[in-house]
Amino acid sequence: MVLDPHEYIPHPSAGPTKKPHACVLVIFGASGDLTKRKLIPALYNLALENRLPERFAVVGYARSEMSDDVFREKMRDAVKEFSRTGLANESVWEQFAATLYYVRGGYEQNDGFRRLKELVEGFDRGSRVLPARGFYLATPPDAYEQLIQCIARTGLASKESDGEQRARVVIEKPFGTDLQTARELNQRIHEVLDERQIYRIDHYLGKETVQNIMVFRFANAVFEPIWNRRYVDHVQITAAESVGVENRGGYYEQAGVVRDMFQNHLLQLLCATAMEPPVGLDADSVRDEKGKLLKSVRPVAAEEVAAAAVRGQYGPSRVDGQEVPGYRQEPGVAKNSPNVTYAAIRFFIDNWRWEGVPFYLRSGKRMPKRVTEVAIQFKRPPMLLFKSHAVEDVNPNVLVMRIQPDEGVSLTFEVKPPGHDMIIRPLCLDFDYEESFGNSPPEAYETLLEDCIEGDSTLFTRHDWVELAWSLMDPIIQVWNLSRPRNFPNYEAGSWGPKEADEFMAREGRRWRKP
Repeated sequence: MVLDPHEYIPHPSAGPTKKPHACVLVIFGASGDLTKRKLIPALYNLALENRLPERFAVVGYARSEMSDDVFREKMRDAVKEFSRTGLANESVWEQFAATLYYVRGGYEQNDGFRRLKELVEGFDRGSRVLPARGFYLATPPDAYEQLIQCIARTGLASKESDGEQRARVVIEKPFGTDLQTARELNQRIHEVLDERQIYRIDHYLGKETVQNIMVFRFANAVFEPIWNRRYVDHVQITAAESVGVENRGGYYEQAGVVRDMFQNHLLQLLCATAMEPPVGLDADSVRDEKGKLLKSVRPVAAEEVAAAAVRGQYGPSRVDGQEVPGYRQEPGVAKNSPNVTYAAIRFFIDNWRWEGVPFYLRSGKRMPKRVTEVAIQFKRPPMLLFKSHAVEDVNPNVLVMRIQPDEGVSLTFEVKPPGHDMIIRPLCLDFDYEESFGNSPPEAYETLLEDCIEGDSTLFTRHDWVELAWSLMDPIIQVWNLSRPRNFPNYEAGSWGPKEADEFMAREGRRWRKP
């Protein structure tokens, strides 16, 4: 089937006046969970807000047998179940559904790729300005290299013929399993594509609060002067999940929490929090500063891992009145698995701004609640002024940027309640996105897909960043792989992690937040 660009019905003008250029987006792995849970609902929400091009098409590609109509019906059910807006507007859905197509095929050069090429190239015909082409790899990581090679060899994208930067290839995490595999994958991709065509996605970068960190820091003169070693005692970056590995036991046995969360999400939050101001808001300027920051992070040497990092694995427990299994009882997990489901790592940044300030990163499964946040704890003020009064310790000021589930910012500071006695109590100023702006922020995939359509790679990771991140994680993973833990499982499901993590912080005169 050949696409006719003139058949497309413009989306209703209910949103912005600015529109990106025409685009055809191919989703490899279109029958999988990522497509139905995140990608298609995100695109539908963009359509609701009139943020898609008037000439737009989505081509789903997968091995499953499916017609266009069946694909559209399945995606309708997905939007109804997983979109943050539900199926809010039937008319918009009908217009959006008309842009959905499906091609059955494998991940090698075959008839499926031939049909895909015909369909995509058909969208070019009659166009004065050739539409952009997006290729989203919503597939297992072991298919990335093969798919990219096929995309290039069939002429759908190539660095030699892409002077107009039409082609964008979106690659999901994990990008490699260690530094060596990440380097090899980068080299293979660069053989057929230019770096500017590659969009390595980290959905954390699409979250509203993560984007707002830069505005918060650099647009407010009250905060930037104190964002440094003179005033900041330490920083805690937490990504806690209340669920276990569920049906991802097989994947998690290979990945573990460090590969799954630290190499990408948590280091991205570290960069956003600690980077220097870029010279501009273009993609290279922002990513240059992130790269500089990662180069300044002091690697944890093998002999320092025991003092700078804590690992854990959850065991069975009773949570909210229900028995929950331990990690080793989860489907697809070995009965004596040494795999890590919790980690806490301390890093130092060796530059002028952050010398001596510890950054504590932690993430774990089966924690008391789902929460991701960045907490900047400032130094305590001198107590000389209050020595003559029966004042307990003055609490340090804490600035918390909440990433999920309720995006916002809070600042805790000390006040004196009304009364004759000199009593000091903490007070919290809180900003919530939904309360302040009257609607929930867009999902991360909405932001990132729109940026891909527009050709803006600012919120996507660059090859050097990926390799630098792996160089920080590899030494820790290697040490833990060589020394099997003897005390696993060492924390109960529903707790804040192993006691060793609390002891680790106590030795340094600090304690973990309990968000």
